[in-house]
Amino acid sequence: MLVLGDAHANTPDRRTALLAAYRASDADVALQAGDIFYYRLPIPTYFIAGNNEDFDVIDALRHGRIESDRVKNARLLASDAADVQGLRVAGLSGNYAPSRYNYARRDLRDDRRRHFVREDVAAAKELEDVDVLLTHEAPHGTPVEEDYEVGCQYIDELLDALEPDLCLVGHHHQHTKSTYGSTRVVTLAPAWESYYDLDPDTLSLTRFETPDA
Repeated sequence: MLVLGDAHANTPDRRTALLAAYRASDADVALQAGDIFYYRLPIPTYFIAGNNEDFDVIDALRHGRIESDRVKNARLLASDAADVQGLRVAGLSGNYAPSRYNYARRDLRDDRRRHFVREDVAAAKELEDVDVLLTHEAPHGTPVEEDYEVGCQYIDELLDALEPDLCLVGHHHQHTKSTYGSTRVVTLAPAWESYYDLDPDTLSLTRFETPDA
């Protein structure tokens, strides 16, 4: 199973790198942790929205509308879950903004649609039997290097509620490994640098360098 971090594939170079990772993996299905920004994909890909997306496409996917000229093999996980090669994979789409957290999702406009809100977290907490959780924000204790303190309390709460075996995190463009409670947490390098293979039986994650196109 292919695993990908941020792709930012709204530019030709980044799109080329994304597709090179797909070709190199030769997988049948993929998981992706947000900021993909390209939705015509070679294989079925279960992804979460990040903070850099085409939010008109994301809204269409949230509401079950498929724009056939722009979307292929893209399955959005937005506070829901899917069975993928024997794994229960869940996702929380969006990033955190204190000023928007208590809004209703229907009241978010334009690029503010990039955030998750209270109702999204509440719905995600109701999911059951989750093996792998995709998030775009990291829990506390994640050893990424940023100019601010990394860690979102609502991701902490979600991990406390779901206790997944593995949490895959985008957003930070860094590869790190840590734990939160009983959950193994991996922040993913961006797709233009690395792609990963996830063994669905053991949840072992192997990192590979993304080849030149």
